[in-house]
Amino acid sequence: MKIVIQIVFFCWCAAAFAKESEMTPDRKVKTLKVMTYNIHHCNPPSAGDKIDVAAIAKVITTEKPDFVALQEVDVNTERSGKGINQAKELARLTGMNYFFSKAIDHQGGDYGVAVLSRFPILDSTRFILPIDPVIKGETRTIAAITVEISKGKKIIFASTHLDLKEQNRLTQAELIVNHFEKSKLPVILGGDFNALPDSKVIQYFDKTFTRSCQECAFTIPVEVPNRTIDFIMYKSNGPFESLSTRVIDEKYASDHLPVVVQLKVK
Repeated sequence: MKIVIQIVFFCWCAAAFAKESEMTPDRKVKTLKVMTYNIHHCNPPSAGDKIDVAAIAKVITTEKPDFVALQEVDVNTERSGKGINQAKELARLTGMNYFFSKAIDHQGGDYGVAVLSRFPILDSTRFILPIDPVIKGETRTIAAITVEISKGKKIIFASTHLDLKEQNRLTQAELIVNHFEKSKLPVILGGDFNALPDSKVIQYFDKTFTRSCQECAFTIPVEVPNRTIDFIMYKSNGPFESLSTRVIDEKYASDHLPVVVQLKVK
């Protein structure tokens, strides 16, 4: 009996150690795959009022990214289903961790941006982006997480969705740059910037961040796309180098095309 107890105890310890090892980064990460995706509250534009979380999850799992920046995410809204947290459900379906950042109240629930991470989330931050009280606009936020991608190497990954009005976007860009400039950690930022590559907004980001591509493929609309407003960028003084940027030709799940970037970690 004593021997059996010892064997059971040993197995329990081994299982606990294995689980802990899975959660603790112990290898040097050489590349990261990052996605940004405006998911249109998981409502396929061609499907009426249908909500199809599984379709968005399929796009993500097919690519197997390390991080995903999500925009237009519903939590507990009438249109998407009371009791349904889309960020949490996408995390469950993709096997990733998540953090949601509310922007506004919507139909009895919340609406905003989120991040998914293959790595355990060590810290998370939500901050509100400014809106000019004269021209007004919809409240926008940042969802930012801190993770350890390999032993002793932490980074910040963030998602955002800038306003429709350029003046608001400019002040929002200023706040984002000022906020992350203070961080000693490397930063990767993905999102729907509602701004074209040659706009003042993107040019302002270019002073501190490096975009994954300079001649980027169009991301919207999904049928005959004609402009690029979804980007992934990283702080220029960080350890990252862009290896490739792809726009996924997925026309059903959302009204934006997802962007996938392969980054080298120096």
